[in-house]
Amino acid sequence: MYGLGILKGLGIVFRHLLERPITRQYPEEATPLQPRFRGYDFALMEDRCTCNAACAKACPHGCIDIVTHRSEDGRFVFDKFDIDVGKCMVCGLCVEACPYDALFMGAGFELATYNRWDAVVHKDDIANRDRLSAYSRSPLQGHAVERADAPSYYQPIKGVQKPPPPEPKAP
Repeated sequence: MYGLGILKGLGIVFRHLLERPITRQYPEEATPLQPRFRGYDFALMEDRCTCNAACAKACPHGCIDIVTHRSEDGRFVFDKFDIDVGKCMVCGLCVEACPYDALFMGAGFELATYNRWDAVVHKDDIANRDRLSAYSRSPLQGHAVERADAPSYYQPIKGVQKPPPPEPKAP
């Protein structure tokens, strides 16, 4: 029969017509996020970071720009630590690559701007935040923590000054 398909389709329409809609009114109603959702709210713990640039090397798009210099005590210090979230694909490789758990990703995703240069996040914006994110390496999986409660499984070592090269032997 030719009208049987139309009747089945209308039956499905009328059945769903009586159900409660599942659409969220986004700006007024917050969207619940999964515990390990990766977003653009980066957090950096400067006391754990050794400036080894492992995060910048792991980033496939080159979003992280790090410039360092050696201080008088032999440790490296940041001159510049910028993350271009306009290029970031939120893969989390920078967080996974950090051997000292110094970099975290948050759950923020509302970063619309009219200027692409406003999408660059500087070190002063992300350094030493009180609340860390839910996405980090394995010690903190699945829950957000306060900075004071973050476990420290990896202790950065204090840099030592490089010894002078040996003097050449006279022939």
